[in-house]
Amino acid sequence: MFHPRFRTIIFAFFMALFMSGFMSLVISIFNIGLVENILSVWLTAWLFAFCVAFPTVIFVAPIVHKLTNKLVRS
Repeated sequence: MFHPRFRTIIFAFFMALFMSGFMSLVISIFNIGLVENILSVWLTAWLFAFCVAFPTVIFVAPIVHKLTNKLVRS
């Protein structure tokens, strides 16, 4: 198991992994349909999307937490 100090990085990794995977699949199917090589197209898109999503989640998550805390009553 990991030390609690790695919680933010682990959260960002899995959030980026799942969101980029799902979104790249949906966008790939939307753009080209269920073609014969959709798996290859999707995996290529997913790799690119994850490389963008992971650092984005690390950067954006603290901002989103602050915004959420301002909007939700304690």
